[in-house]
Formats: sequence, structure tokens, C-alpha cells
Amino acid sequence: MRVLLADDHGLFRAGLASLLKAWGLKVVGEAANGKEAVEKARELAPDLIFMDVSMPEMNGLDATRAIKAESPDTKIVILTVSDDDHDLFDAIKSGAEGYLLKNLREEEFEDLVDRIGRGEPVMSPGIAKKLLVEFARLKKDREPPEATAGITDRERDVLQHVARGTTNREIAAALFISENTVNFHMKNILSKLHLRNRAEVVGWALEHGISPHRPAPDPIKSADSLTGD
Repeated sequence: MRVLLADDHGLFRAGLASLLKAWGLKVVGEAANGKEAVEKARELAPDLIFMDVSMPEMNGLDATRAIKAESPDTKIVILTVSDDDHDLFDAIKSGAEGYLLKNLREEEFEDLVDRIGRGEPVMSPGIAKKLLVEFARLKKDREPPEATAGITDRERDVLQHVARGTTNREIAAALFISENTVNFHMKNILSKLHLRNRAEVVGWALEHGISPHRPAPDPIKSADSLTGD
């Protein structure tokens, strides 16, 4: 992946760049504030941006909104010291694919970067729980039944698993289908519900009464060996 780093601390950017390069990612640029991040994103078209929240001239959340408006396919992961609920919810509403705290251990961060490369949303431990609790609080505002008429039974099964933060690989194993089939269902869900990313799918599911599916015992077969629906 081609990566842009946006953070107002030069030493932090240098250390992060060194780590990412060691893991095989290409750091194509750096920005010291949100305005510069928007300009560099437009110029360099990175695949992924690690974005701080508190920066001069333009903060990271405003920069995220601006970049997503121009380039919705660019992945943006917030990397910050702020665990403030408002920043978290605002970041997800702005289209960010993840929210990570800077106190992560190196091995944790490496695993999360690998998950980003596989297209999965990422959250620091504890942050995901905050998000789920907030969306659960909002779920009393149910939409009319006809609003979900286009969702199939299998897509509802997938939604139940997504609502509890399960990965596509884990969903495939639980439903005895292939990971490619899960990806297919997720694309249909995003299209039918007019949502942009997995975090919004989680929020929609919880808001509209689709309860998280409880984990089942591990299946005998691995998801990799299964195909079809």
C-alpha cells in the first residue's frame, strides 16, 4: 500500500514511517497539518492515510471529511492520543475506516496494519466497545419494516455477525460459506443500505434492531476449505 502520514509531530512521523517501511509499505508523503494532508492526498493519491486528530490549520476530522468527499476510496485510519467519544463518533461519521490510539504496542499495531491491508476496519481495544455501546443506545429509533425489505435472510445472518465485530473470515467459518461469499454479501449490503463502510454497517444493524449474533463453537472445517453459499 502507498501510505500518507498526517501528524504535526515530525519525530512521530519519522518513527511511524520507519516501522511501515520495515513492514513492506511505501510511505509516499507526510503532512504536518490537516490542510497539507488534503493537498498531499490530492497530489499523491495514497491508498491509506494515517491521520492525527489535533493538528494546526485544519484538524484531522475536517481533513478526513474533505479527503473522503474528493476520494471516497482512500482509506483513512485515525491514529491519535484522543479517546474522546466525540472524536471517535465524528471520525466514523466522517468515513474513517479505523480509530487507533498511539499507546498501541508495536506487535498490536503490526497486526492491525495487516488487517487494514486485508480491507478490514480497525479499532484499538476498548474503542470498538464504545462504538457498539453508542449504536446500541440509538437502536430504539427503528425504521419501518419496508425499509429493510431488500435485505435477504442470508444478508441478515451476515449483519448479525458484523454487528458483534466479527471479521469476514470468522463469519465465513460460522456460516459454513467461503470468505468470497461473505465479501459478496457485504458489497450487496453496502449497496442496498447506501452505506460507505463496515463501521456504518455495524451502526445501522444495531440502530435497527438486528441483534449481534452470539459466538458459536468453532466449526470443524476452516473457512478456507469451504465454497459456495
